[in-house]
Amino acid sequence: MSIVERVNAAVDAALGQRIVGCVILINKDGEEIYARAAGLADREANVPMQRDAIFRLASVTKPIVATAVLRLLDLGLIGLNDRVTRYLPWFTPANPDGSVADIRIHHLLSHSSGLTYGNLPADASGGLSGVVNSLTETLQNIARVPLAFAPGTGWDYGTSIDVLGGVLAAINGSNVEDALARYVTGPLGMADAHFYVTDPARLATPYADGTPPVRMGEPHGIWDAAGTTVTTFSPSRIFNPAAPQNGGAGMAGTADDVMKMLEVYNGRPGLLEPATVATALANQIGNLSRREQDAGKRFGFIGAVLEDKQAAKNPAPAGTVDWGGAWGHNWVVDPANRMTIVVCTNTTFEGCNGPFRDDILRAVYA
Repeated sequence: MSIVERVNAAVDAALGQRIVGCVILINKDGEEIYARAAGLADREANVPMQRDAIFRLASVTKPIVATAVLRLLDLGLIGLNDRVTRYLPWFTPANPDGSVADIRIHHLLSHSSGLTYGNLPADASGGLSGVVNSLTETLQNIARVPLAFAPGTGWDYGTSIDVLGGVLAAINGSNVEDALARYVTGPLGMADAHFYVTDPARLATPYADGTPPVRMGEPHGIWDAAGTTVTTFSPSRIFNPAAPQNGGAGMAGTADDVMKMLEVYNGRPGLLEPATVATALANQIGNLSRREQDAGKRFGFIGAVLEDKQAAKNPAPAGTVDWGGAWGHNWVVDPANRMTIVVCTNTTFEGCNGPFRDDILRAVYA
């Protein structure tokens, strides 16, 4: 079977019972080798999924913001070792021992800052749901809570990129939206990548895991696989202009928008210097411990870096970088094969880190 046939078979097996709808794009050597929109954008209204469907991006927002910061690096407007307080003087959270933390830009990019979703205060939001206030208020409230660990001494996922969004906006003298338009989304032609929806008629309806998936309410809580944590989603948040422009989760966009950004890391010239791309895709956390579900992977500046295929149970070659977004997406940058994979679905969490993600990977690398 060809790669097209294998991926089609994996999609067909999941549609209806595990995934409501999806758009999958695969590029190799800068050329498209697979593109399919499948299933339904809105099951109840029987609206077919289209390639130009707009999705709530969740953490797919993170590499967009990180790319903008790396662009600033190439322009000499920021340094990886710069203190965050150089740009946000009031962002001074405490270490666990009470001392003032010394957070650098590279700590934020690599999620080794100590800012975690586990220590997110009730008066701040990570971008999926929660209170609505300005980004400055959000970050000020985050800064009042002690870090989970001193910067550089651990790794954990959290609001680091939200803070980077604030840094980006401060340097540009604007909001995050306008800074991204100047440095990434504008130059790359990411027409629908915004902190708002350019065309509500194209916005995919969100669904939660189930057999079949359940249409999300407002708000909608979903338990993790371990049954220990509930993540709350607010489908209407993307329509609220007062919601903070969270660099960690607040954007919407299409699969093609995401592909344009990721191709920068697989040979697309013009935005980042080759050395900067190599740095972004390299292990930036050394031997810091990671979560059990991240076995065999390190972390760079835009996503997880595959180090041990066997430990990770991942068929891609070592050096492949991947991540996803909780609304139902996952992506892969494989420099060894110059292959980029974008999977956008409207089903949470299945499309992000469920079996569907692994099914597509196995189909690609069989």
